[in-house]
Amino acid sequence: MRGKYLLAACAAIALLTAVPASAKTFRWGNDGDVNSMDPYARNETFLLSFLGNVYEPLVRRDKNLKVEAALATEWSQPSPDIWRFKLRRNVKFHDGSPFNADDVIFSFQRALMPGSNIPTKLATVKEVRKVDDYTVDFVLKGPDPILPEEITNWYIMDKEWTEKHNAVKPADLTKAGEETYATRNANGTGPFMLKERQPDIKTVLVVNPNWWDKAEHNLTEVVFSRIANDQTRVAALISGDIDMIYNVPTQDVDRLGKTEGIKVYEGPELRTIFLGFDQKRDELLKSNVKGKNPFKDVRVRRAFYQAIDIEAIKSRIMRGASRPTALMLGEGINGYDKELDKRYPYDPEAAKKLLAEAGYPQGFEVTFDCPTDRYQNDERICQAISAMLAKIGIKIVPNFQTRAKYFAEILGPGYNTSFYMLGWTPDTYDAHNVLLNIISSRGEGSTQGLFNVGGYSNSRVDELTRLIQVETDQKKRQAMISEAMKIHKEEFGHIPLHQQTVVWAARKNIDLVQLADNFFPLRYVKVK
Repeated sequence: MRGKYLLAACAAIALLTAVPASAKTFRWGNDGDVNSMDPYARNETFLLSFLGNVYEPLVRRDKNLKVEAALATEWSQPSPDIWRFKLRRNVKFHDGSPFNADDVIFSFQRALMPGSNIPTKLATVKEVRKVDDYTVDFVLKGPDPILPEEITNWYIMDKEWTEKHNAVKPADLTKAGEETYATRNANGTGPFMLKERQPDIKTVLVVNPNWWDKAEHNLTEVVFSRIANDQTRVAALISGDIDMIYNVPTQDVDRLGKTEGIKVYEGPELRTIFLGFDQKRDELLKSNVKGKNPFKDVRVRRAFYQAIDIEAIKSRIMRGASRPTALMLGEGINGYDKELDKRYPYDPEAAKKLLAEAGYPQGFEVTFDCPTDRYQNDERICQAISAMLAKIGIKIVPNFQTRAKYFAEILGPGYNTSFYMLGWTPDTYDAHNVLLNIISSRGEGSTQGLFNVGGYSNSRVDELTRLIQVETDQKKRQAMISEAMKIHKEEFGHIPLHQQTVVWAARKNIDLVQLADNFFPLRYVKVK
């Protein structure tokens, strides 16, 4: 087995060193791949972050995560249910075709099609109307005062290019082998253009010489490599074969910080890592309990919660690089309520009693779906939680997979999971995003609750979510957010674990900007 890993490591480093090094070539690596070049394929930070270098939104975020102009130069509200965007003129897609209002309307329609994973970004929009070639109106289903905050990661695609290559309908990544031309090719307006795509191996970008904005970077080429093995990835950075690693193994943070020529970037992330249960089916898909669903009982959900020693996870697995939380949103998110952010105590004995009261004195068996290359120490956390749950009689059947297979399973049309780990960064930096996507009831034909994998449902929370969306009085809005979060907490709708720390590492000749949402904009990178 050791020889197998050694060969894999040598192959990975050989691939990296085959790239000619130049002053303006930037080489970086991560444990997981981008999975698709289609910006509507998955509502996932790494994919959207990477493709945000190729495609662009109407409005984007700056170094301080504030909304600024991008493909739109200005925006206003002629009425409470309309947002008007003036579009930037003389912008071209990478193939030379012009950007205009038709592309915005097409992109809106495509984002709502089956196969798209991003319809919640436009959940409040009824239609997009063309005023003229460089003006569009977003007609809303009701007032939405934060629409610009909601569309910063919705990227505009070229209508003509997409139609020409029969890629109008996005490929559904939850279906094995489904692809379109946009899965492996790209045509955006951003600062970088796709040159080469080898899935799970490497992706090469080159600078867009006709970008409309003034470049802050000094790059001519960017080579991204997937290096799944932690040791190989760290070794490649230390040796200089790559310039930066996006996901630093926790156990290597101290060592890299003491290594000459290396700089470690650490900061709190806005993402919350949590566990979820299937609370919708009458019988679990993946359990030995037949004829009923134990997770419909709040006592069982609470038992799981109180069996987890979150401080042990923080100290032993995360090595201090996490902030335990009791809520599905953390500090830095608008609507966060510090008074509610107090966890129920770790208490295995109380958990056993709760299981017995619920009719499971000997516990039961359930499959645990967990990614192995998506979050900091995800697999190790899931292994630790499995051991903790075993102490109260829960037998975990591990189903730990790479992100591509994992997301396809739990986020597919059937939400094929009984117990799972997930993480969420509200890209609006507002509590409503969490409520709309993760906590609201899943509705047939509705975009709300799209990532509510376990089917948690509470009618009052749904009502509050709708009210929060349109409320402009901040005091009233905060009271409603706190009420919704309190209900969810007391019902143990999910098990929040922690906000992880963003940890990157780079050679000291690299200048970059680390953002709290874990996005990595190449437009700020300089090679010295």
